[in-house]
Amino acid sequence: MSSHKLQVNDLKMMLAAKVHIGTRMCDSNVERYCWNRKQGGIHIINLGKTWEKLILAARIIVAVENNADVIVVSSRQIGQRAVFKYAQFTGASYIGGRYTPGTFTNQIQKKIYGTSFVGCY
Repeated sequence: MSSHKLQVNDLKMMLAAKVHIGTRMCDSNVERYCWNRKQGGIHIINLGKTWEKLILAARIIVAVENNADVIVVSSRQIGQRAVFKYAQFTGASYIGGRYTPGTFTNQIQKKIYGTSFVGCY
């Protein structure tokens, strides 16, 4: 369990990637993950809680036996490259950009995804 704790090197990489920088808007569901608010109104994300959620997501993904059963989705432009790279390296499927409602549930569609896990960014 100790190997999953946030190490100094991991923290430095997260800071260099600017993971801690949020937006001006802070939804009530996200408030618990905000650490502070800068003078300009930008929220600072709590990296300890972010690390916990990353470890939880990693455990869930590792539990899926077949990587082809995992789909990663990013409807935002900023996350499309990340989901593409993840899918490329792991063999998972990805959806970058907008997708039709019912993509995972509508049996009439030509391409229906029968997945075990959907990860959204």
